[in-house]
Amino acid sequence: MDAQLEAAPLGGTAEPVSAEAERRQRGAARRHAVLMVLGAAAVFSLAGALVKGLKGELPLAEVVVCRNLFGIPVLLPLVWLAGGRQGLRAALRTRNPKLHAIRMATGLVGMVGAFYGYAVLPLATVTALGFTMPLFLTLLSIPLLGEKVGPRRGAAVLVGFGGVLLMSVPGGGGAANALGTAAVLAGAVGWALSMITIRRMGNAGESNATIVLWFALGATAVSAVAAVPVWVAPTPQQWAMLAGTGMLSAVAQVMMTEAYRRGEATLLAPFEYSAILWTTAMGALVWAELPDGWDFAGMAVLVASGLYIWRREVVLGLRR
Repeated sequence: MDAQLEAAPLGGTAEPVSAEAERRQRGAARRHAVLMVLGAAAVFSLAGALVKGLKGELPLAEVVVCRNLFGIPVLLPLVWLAGGRQGLRAALRTRNPKLHAIRMATGLVGMVGAFYGYAVLPLATVTALGFTMPLFLTLLSIPLLGEKVGPRRGAAVLVGFGGVLLMSVPGGGGAANALGTAAVLAGAVGWALSMITIRRMGNAGESNATIVLWFALGATAVSAVAAVPVWVAPTPQQWAMLAGTGMLSAVAQVMMTEAYRRGEATLLAPFEYSAILWTTAMGALVWAELPDGWDFAGMAVLVASGLYIWRREVVLGLRR
């Protein structure tokens, strides 16, 4: 649930196109966007599987710093391509250092919560619990953004948390480690606060490139300070997994950005939930993690409530 980096549109004068050709182009762009979202969900899931594959043998701060550090080489060329040397310099200029600090802190909370969850919970359970972020975002938008939440969205939030309870009953994946469940939920709160901060920066005129670059550099520096006292020398295999986590996460972020640049959020949001399918399959094949009936029921409730909140946001946005 990170900030999105938009590619700058190419210049030039477009040739006139017929209505039929325009319709085909729009349809092709939407199909491309859907495929990009599905691909991004799969790549994000693979990055999570790499974190789980580390088996908690490395300090959490070390994993976080490597995730941020190895993601920078993927993001910097995009900023450069968007505006060259001047684009890179422009992305580093900001009038909102305080908001960037808040975004960095909340984003790190989200990352730490998810990574801890990967180490102690089934892969699919962490992914499903992560989708509580829209629920927390809806609740937190009331005091922090002054938004009004009607009875329908309020009921959807309550139903969504009911899904969490279903996953936490005896025998459910979340019940295996209450601390892990709490950590992932705290991470979801962190991501929700991060999204609210990003929205504020966007309203203040901050570019997506600046938001992404400041987080990447700042989070790397802060997590590096935390990692130094507890550093454990990784094995070559662990180095490969750490590098893969960072680069795959950044690639998935870029793919998601490209998708939302080409297609409407109303079309694409449901396909993000395909991550649950990817992680369920990976967990079953690699770690023999088979969700039980309570897990599946909780996941279904979480997905349904999240999609309903998305739908209500769209309807209310159109009315406004």
